[in-house]
Amino acid sequence: MATEREKMTAGEPYDELDGELTARRDYMRQQLEEINHITDNQNRNDRFKALIADTGDNFFVETSFKFDYGFNIHLGDHFYANYDVTMLDTCPITIGPYAWIGPNCGFYTPIHPLDPVLRRDADVELGAPITIGHSVWMGGGVIILPGVTLGDNVVVGAGSVVTKSFGDNVVIAGNPARVIKPVPKHSDK
Repeated sequence: MATEREKMTAGEPYDELDGELTARRDYMRQQLEEINHITDNQNRNDRFKALIADTGDNFFVETSFKFDYGFNIHLGDHFYANYDVTMLDTCPITIGPYAWIGPNCGFYTPIHPLDPVLRRDADVELGAPITIGHSVWMGGGVIILPGVTLGDNVVVGAGSVVTKSFGDNVVIAGNPARVIKPVPKHSDK
């Protein structure tokens, strides 16, 4: 029989009040509170790296980085995130190499039941993974919702809410985000 953590990571309904999951969230809150006050960049980023599933060698996150569990976060090499980034990682969040994430961005994998009785009485939650390709740039205040996949070389305009998936080489923006134009080729002027 699958554990609540295994069910959660797989995107299946799970008990969000499970003891193991509650303890991990409490531990993460305590660790992140401490780490986010470290002013030495190398020390802070080494401590962040130790709490998440995997990253490349070139990893830099400004202060006020927050997440639920860490074990479902997979970040490629040359990852940069500005201030106040939140990753709610009930399901995997996978971001390819050469990602630039603006300030105040959120990656949200949890899904709560639409039925108010289930939300109120059952303490059941589920989720859907987020997958981001390589060489992606997100402006400030971008929100990525559960189940979204973005291809390679995608640019997301500031303040966008990404509710569905998009392929490679597009600039998207808006609420909900839509394609604005293709990403120019390197040789384009």
